[in-house]
Amino acid sequence: MNIESIMLTHIQAVSMDHTINEIKEILEESGLHHIMVVDEENKLLGIISDRDINRAISPHVGTINETNRDRETLKKKAHQIMTRNPVTIGKGASVPAAAHRILTTPGSCLPVVDIENKAIGFVSWKEVMAVLIELSLSQPSK
Repeated sequence: MNIESIMLTHIQAVSMDHTINEIKEILEESGLHHIMVVDEENKLLGIISDRDINRAISPHVGTINETNRDRETLKKKAHQIMTRNPVTIGKGASVPAAAHRILTTPGSCLPVVDIENKAIGFVSWKEVMAVLIELSLSQPSK
């Protein structure tokens, strides 16, 4: 089984100049935990997780203690918080190869790119784990 058969293709992507506030809204609306940062040709430049956003936003935003300085954190740009040159995988790679890559690199998902490094999907540790469990359960026990 390869990555193409399990990857999620309903990706969300933004440019390097999208604000944290815009990205936060996109993630909340989509229900996703990662967003890809791409150029005009859809080439992958970076990735941002919901955790990256939470670290970048002041903890006082939306509270009674919020100040102008706190609100300014929502104006940071994608290029200021994204993980640049993320570890990726191709759609033809095997599921065990994806599992190894996820376990040995930071992050909880792998962007799936084509030969030109254009974003075509992503696979998270959950999809990989589900397939590995299914494969192990289908093997006869010894």
